Amino acid sequence: MEAAAVIIALIFAVLVALGVVATVKAVKAVKRGVDRTVTEARRTVEDTRLKARRYVQPGAGGEVAQLRLSLRTTMRATQDALRLGVREDPSLSESLALFERLSAHGRELDEELRRLETEPSAERVRESLPALRERTERIRHSADSLRWAAQDRARRFSDDDLADLDEQIRMEAGALRHWMPVDAEEPGASGTSGVSGASEVSGNARASGAPASSGPSTPSPAPGAERPSIAGRQPWQEGDRPWESGRLQGKWQKKSAS
Repeated sequence: MEAAAVIIALIFAVLVALGVVATVKAVKAVKRGVDRTVTEARRTVEDTRLKARRYVQPGAGGEVAQLRLSLRTTMRATQDALRLGVREDPSLSESLALFERLSAHGRELDEELRRLETEPSAERVRESLPALRERTERIRHSADSLRWAAQDRARRFSDDDLADLDEQIRMEAGALRHWMPVDAEEPGASGTSGVSGASEVSGNARASGAPASSGPSTPSPAPGAERPSIAGRQPWQEGDRPWESGRLQGKWQKKSAS
């Protein structure tokens, strides 16, 4: 009984531990989902605000909003492309690491532009815009280069795979069309050759003036040979009926006398 109680206690402890681990993992997953949703919501709200400010506020303030919006859009597109591509192509991990370093500079620049939006001195904003514009273009160009290279690599792999698939399909289609074996065509070919040979022989016979025979030729009897009887009896069978031989001789003698 004590051993059974210990085993039941151990099983209960294991189940409780598994339940706790599953609960913690579920809570973490829910938290990550909430954080992701909150981040996406904040990003959408910020992008909408920048778009509105770009059209509403002219001058330096509108240009700052335009720089921030273009920077954020480019960095987000490159991040999505690399993270999606690294799942299928692990060689993009190095490119993703380089983008993480570039993202640090992008976040720093975005923070400077955000502070510049609340700068009360318009002259200070105009003086800072050329340098910030150049930095924005450099970061955007680097991000675009990484994204375009990853897209070209994925497209090249897809084209090579499609070319190999087309070749395999072409070979399979050619193999499926050979439904008649070669051995089945040989009897017909031999029959055709026999007919053609016979036609050639008849043509040669016609050219030489001799009658062409459709079948095998029968040898003509020799001049001194006996002709076979019409009734099917051979000459050697006449010895069986001697009275017929005498009658036939009498007829032949009458005919010769007349």
